[in-house]
Amino acid sequence: MTHRQSILYLLITALLWSMGGLLIKSIDAHPFAIAGGRSIIAGFVLWIYLRKPRITCSLPQVMGAFMYALTVILFVLANKMTSSANAILLQYTGPIWVALFSGLILKERVKTIDWIAIFAVIIGMSLFFMDELTISGMNGNIIAICSGFAFAGLAITLRMQKDDSPFESILLGNILTGVFGSYWIMESMPLSNESIIGLLLLGILQLGIPYILYAKAIQYVTALESILIPVLEPLMNPLWVFLVAGEIPGNGAFIGGTIVLLAIVFRSIMSQKTS
Repeated sequence: MTHRQSILYLLITALLWSMGGLLIKSIDAHPFAIAGGRSIIAGFVLWIYLRKPRITCSLPQVMGAFMYALTVILFVLANKMTSSANAILLQYTGPIWVALFSGLILKERVKTIDWIAIFAVIIGMSLFFMDELTISGMNGNIIAICSGFAFAGLAITLRMQKDDSPFESILLGNILTGVFGSYWIMESMPLSNESIIGLLLLGILQLGIPYILYAKAIQYVTALESILIPVLEPLMNPLWVFLVAGEIPGNGAFIGGTIVLLAIVFRSIMSQKTS
């Protein structure tokens, strides 16, 4: 696989991840039941893809599974305790943590253009969610930041397995999340037909398939690229809302989204020229 193909996989991953908000709203269940249920389904998708997973229990594999479970669980919890805009924006502080630690752990050099892109993305994301951001829900905001830290940890630990197989970490992470959500899954039974369909779509299309693409891509891109390019995910959410409900984003969303998109494209072009 080439570097360009990996970037394409990350873009498709971001697009599929962005379906989450719309699908979650279609499910009448506790958020932890949704998180656990979709991970169980996604785990089956991964298992079918791998056929014979290689569970080695190496430190990177176990840490990757733990970071995956933390990422998806903390993000759901943050959405319950603060606004969705706060949760998304603060989770995507992940590139900062990757930039700080990937050089030390992975020996992947972070360039000046990377830092410029990171801060441009943060400014763009802030403008994008300007009308929805609040200062309330401080505990939720802290949890969202922790979710961003876990997301960064996931990118780094999967990248540590670039010469091995990062897929098993994601499989184990889905199992952990499924076990965590099992209590709420049982409490939410029985689900309506609409909720079952939404949960299946979440597990297969929004989590299972994109994480297969993500694990493939991360073997050929840097840890920073693997977390910076998927920042496009929340920008795609309004696309689904527009297609389904006809809602048009405000000016702040257009300006912020443009800044984020230009920052990522510019960073990619400059990285190619200097590589």
